[in-house]
Amino acid sequence: MTPPAEQRPTLWEAVDAAAATGGRAGGDWAANGVSIDSRTVEPGELFIAIAGPTNDGHDFVADALTKGAAAAVVSRDIRDVEPGRLLKVKNTDDALRGLAIAARARSKARICAITGSVGKTGTKEMLAAALAKSGKVTATAGNLNNHWGLPLSLARMPADADFGVFEIGMNHAGEISPLSKLARPDVVMITAVEAVHLEFFKDVEAIADAKAEIFDGLVADGTAVLNRDSPHFDRLLEKARAAGAKTIWSFGVHSFSNTRLVSYTPQPAGGLVQATVGGRHLRYTLGISGRHWALNSIAVVAAAQALGADLDFAIQAFVEMTPGKGRGQRIEVALKSGKLTVIDETYNASAASIRAALEVLATQKPGRGGRRIVVLGDMLELGERAQEIHLELADDIVAHDADMVFACGQYMPAILDHIPEDMQGATAPSSAELAPMVADAVRGGDLVLVKGSNGSRMGVVVDTLAALGAAEKE
Repeated sequence: MTPPAEQRPTLWEAVDAAAATGGRAGGDWAANGVSIDSRTVEPGELFIAIAGPTNDGHDFVADALTKGAAAAVVSRDIRDVEPGRLLKVKNTDDALRGLAIAARARSKARICAITGSVGKTGTKEMLAAALAKSGKVTATAGNLNNHWGLPLSLARMPADADFGVFEIGMNHAGEISPLSKLARPDVVMITAVEAVHLEFFKDVEAIADAKAEIFDGLVADGTAVLNRDSPHFDRLLEKARAAGAKTIWSFGVHSFSNTRLVSYTPQPAGGLVQATVGGRHLRYTLGISGRHWALNSIAVVAAAQALGADLDFAIQAFVEMTPGKGRGQRIEVALKSGKLTVIDETYNASAASIRAALEVLATQKPGRGGRRIVVLGDMLELGERAQEIHLELADDIVAHDADMVFACGQYMPAILDHIPEDMQGATAPSSAELAPMVADAVRGGDLVLVKGSNGSRMGVVVDTLAALGAAEKE
């Protein structure tokens, strides 16, 4: 657990921050953190006034300082603010990168950078928890994985960290390379390559090439952790070797995997995993359900091994894992007719992640008289193949024993025309319009999976179902 801001040790002193950014500090201060958001800045943090596409952080400097920020990094004069609490720089974006570079340079931490079409945030969280059993870990908060999020995460890295785990995302070619070069990881991992962001790529091979940019920043004696089950493994392997990766560590169910998933047995809340690491056999329990989580866990084992962590300690963390909001979290709703269970998978969606969620749903048993209900919103950024990719899910829905299906958006509703009539629930243009239809249809004992891309706003459906319990108490 992260300590309160006032209890954190000093992260940046004024003189060091000025040297890292090439700026001029107006006073002598010390910061215990770094923030680029005045809404969430905490006492003692260094606020960096980033000029974004819709808001300019310079307009909120006074507010950040009022909330207790130690100082603010600015590129222009700020009226009615004490000069001693300002660090003046030429460009605040460059200043943020400067802090990231300095934080990486002063650190002796072993660094892992993670990317992938699916699974990168969950795998990052799992790896950070596993490494925490062996030393002090700093990791990307949430999914701060873009051109601001990655340098911010690095700038927050304490000088005495033993391990760093950083997520790198993209939806266009050329975005990962500069971030990987900034992080200079000892270990890089590509969780999977799937048909996502096709709106911006000609094919999945092009997506694989974009993910392979993560090798660009790998240190000279670095290790690449790759998915051996991926149809793009050979392509990624070739690029990793061309980039100078000293060691390739593969994971998957493939018999040639260095870390291999031997078996996964679902349990009511989690699952039992058996795996091999080289010639060693591992057996451990996951606190989170789904075969895809079992695969994530062996990727974590591979990365932990490459980072020099104690594997016996690492696997102890897996039983403590719980699904986060929008990532498989289970919400129990008390109705007069019985307990309604909602599986919240609304963080994001791709065809691969929907199939994984359907597989989890099929292993879960509804309550007495209950049904397995699937509520789906559109997957986004799929380009010209969008309708085709959505419709391909129909067979998976039928194969995984769903009893009723609801859908909303531009593409997903058409899926109801490709499943048996007795499974067809209702459709709507938006999640807000679909939510009351789902609420009217559910009853006690039902198990409801809700999933869609973040932009489909499927959280509205989850919130509507969760509110049913409170409504029945009134």
